[in-house]
Amino acid sequence: MKKYFYLTIYLFLVTNILFGQSDPKAIEILDRVSAHMQTFKTMYAEFQFILENNQENITDKRYGKIWIKGDKYKIDMMGTETYFNGKSQWTYLKESNEVNITTPDPDDDETINPAKIFDIYQKGFKVRYIAQKFEDTRALYVIDLYPIDKSKPFSRITLKIDKDKNELYAFKRFDKDGNYYTIKIGKITPNKPLVESTFLFNKAKHPGVEIIDLRD
Repeated sequence: MKKYFYLTIYLFLVTNILFGQSDPKAIEILDRVSAHMQTFKTMYAEFQFILENNQENITDKRYGKIWIKGDKYKIDMMGTETYFNGKSQWTYLKESNEVNITTPDPDDDETINPAKIFDIYQKGFKVRYIAQKFEDTRALYVIDLYPIDKSKPFSRITLKIDKDKNELYAFKRFDKDGNYYTIKIGKITPNKPLVESTFLFNKAKHPGVEIIDLRD
């Protein structure tokens, strides 16, 4: 489930667009969201992560938090803490008191840095404006993203944009295996002071931790 979460966080933040094959109204809305988010020097967000599989009658809801500064981030969700300092990534499993250290591949969709939200802005999806609706007392734009690459494991992503705040409120990813992954944003705090140690795993705070270094 963890690999789906990272791709979900990535798509939640990035709004990848291929201009020539997309709806101008949808692009205009997402451009405003992008411009607004670029004003943030740092960002802290709380969210709900929901996994659904209607075929197997499964619904799993979890809550998480993410801290971002530049190309660095920390994620705390589902008993796992993930730290990235711009070079190395630490994935700490609380239950087993184990941390895996890796060097993420920037070209891997499933492990891409969710903090790099503007570097790949214009590739990957056809974008369509669907409707405007009210949900949870918010006025929302509904926009669908379709992957250009048909070999991707998902067929569609639905974004819900807060019309008044120019922020992403929720998105839902429809996987071809029948799993649906949704992130709903409960709170976004921009420009929150963050020290560099936020993005480093501190083994001194985890006595007895097993360290597995998978870096080349």
